[in-house]
Amino acid sequence: MNLPLSAVWPGTPFPRGATWDGEGVNFALFFENATKVELCLFDPTGENEIQRIELRERTDLIWHCYLPEARPGLLYGYRVHGPYDPANGHRFNPNKLLIEPYAKDIAGELRWSDAHFGYSVGDSQEDMSFDCRDNAADMPKCRVIDPTFPWGEDKAPHIAWTDMVVYELHVRGFTKNHPEVPPALRGTYAGLATAPVIDHLKRLGITSVELMPIHTFLNDRHLLDQGLSNYWGYNSIGFFAADSRYSSSGEVSEFKTMVKTMHSNGIEVILDVVYNHTAEGNHYGPTISFKGVDNASYYRLVGDDPRYYMDYTGCGNTLNLQNPRVLQMIMDSLRYWVLEMHVDGFRFDLASALARELHAVNRLGAFFDILVQDPVLSQVKLIAEPWDLGEGGYQVGNFPTGWGEWNDHYRDTMRSYWKGDGGLIGDFASRLTGSSDFYDHSGRKPYASVNFITAHDGFTLHDVVSYNDKHNEANGEGNRDGTDNNNSWNCGAEGETEDAEINALRTRQKRNLLATLFLSQGVPMLLAGDEMGRTPEGEQQRLLPG
Repeated sequence: MNLPLSAVWPGTPFPRGATWDGEGVNFALFFENATKVELCLFDPTGENEIQRIELRERTDLIWHCYLPEARPGLLYGYRVHGPYDPANGHRFNPNKLLIEPYAKDIAGELRWSDAHFGYSVGDSQEDMSFDCRDNAADMPKCRVIDPTFPWGEDKAPHIAWTDMVVYELHVRGFTKNHPEVPPALRGTYAGLATAPVIDHLKRLGITSVELMPIHTFLNDRHLLDQGLSNYWGYNSIGFFAADSRYSSSGEVSEFKTMVKTMHSNGIEVILDVVYNHTAEGNHYGPTISFKGVDNASYYRLVGDDPRYYMDYTGCGNTLNLQNPRVLQMIMDSLRYWVLEMHVDGFRFDLASALARELHAVNRLGAFFDILVQDPVLSQVKLIAEPWDLGEGGYQVGNFPTGWGEWNDHYRDTMRSYWKGDGGLIGDFASRLTGSSDFYDHSGRKPYASVNFITAHDGFTLHDVVSYNDKHNEANGEGNRDGTDNNNSWNCGAEGETEDAEINALRTRQKRNLLATLFLSQGVPMLLAGDEMGRTPEGEQQRLLPG
């Protein structure tokens, strides 16, 4: 394929995104308030913009074209024209190359510079001037994929909720230092598919791995300036693209191979997904994708002052599920991961934010109605983190039938009971027997409760019995980040010790907690590494050195 391409056909408004059909590529994307849309094509290095193609066809707010000469591997992005009027919610700036919301592969990493901001950095929020610098050289590029893959006889394990044992892990962290994983595969999807990893999961009796976010995400600029990174990845910018930093090959097929390998060993793959916000932050944030595609459509804006964003997530913005096209994008993303990538379910980060139709959390919101009736998504595992940071956002026990929920009451009760707090025997019994006080009123079974002692947020199991207080000094925030309410007990010494009696007590306490977890009614979830005493030495790991 040689650039520039000479033929441009009208194309169709469906399917969304860049779709290779075996002969050419159809491009289709939703823009409601744009006045002009340009598809930008790049050479194979991604450094040189070779061609701009104006999309002239528009069908029901979908702009589209078809390039019969285009092939998989083509790098592209968008420039979108329209009003730059933050006071009215519009932040169009064609000087900013944008990642397509439906991109299925994103090549390269963002190199931070002031050029990524739609306004001139340094201006006050009352006087944000339009920024004319071009950011394309420092932007990752979207890449057209060939979706074919030899799935063969791959079948979902369909583990019953009553038989599940969930294992929460971080793709990179779990295999990065594994001595039996080949060095070239450590920290990658391929590393997860190696025999030593699979054997370890099977020895533990794991039925379902829950992968912390693998959607393409960004490292915040202020973290990189401190030598840190957004290690966990709760900062999504691409809801269809597996993050290439976890790939040894750079190919989408690597993720598919990992899923197929897990399935052949009877293990489900569940994705931790972040659909409540994006990496573009608040009104001071960069223009990377949605903000420049159509800010007023994609984000919840403050009604009487749409310069600002409704922030139910603590991350600066909230996606606008009131807009049917945005809701459709999320559903398309979920179906893509099930139908094309063969994943078995999802754990929804800050799921209460997805239920907010106006301001209050609405249990019967459109998002949940659509999931319940969807012939694909209603058949996979759906697990909620049943809270967000907004008013009324704590919703443990209130999600619809068919959903599992992270039960933090279980975590807090079991930690408190085993460290010796009094007056908990009744609550202990309720948690042990499936938390019917939360789930029985709606006819839900004990497996609606996903029980855990530890998760990625907060202490590991070893640290629950080794520290009274958090020690997050390495995060550079004066130990102010994270929660102080850990319900932990150091057994007589803060941190590591050579005292044999204290260490024996800690070992016994860990066994008490794990035995309780696995004997309780509900779905047990084990944090990766807890089975072998992993410790970050009192640090509630969320931001780690890069």
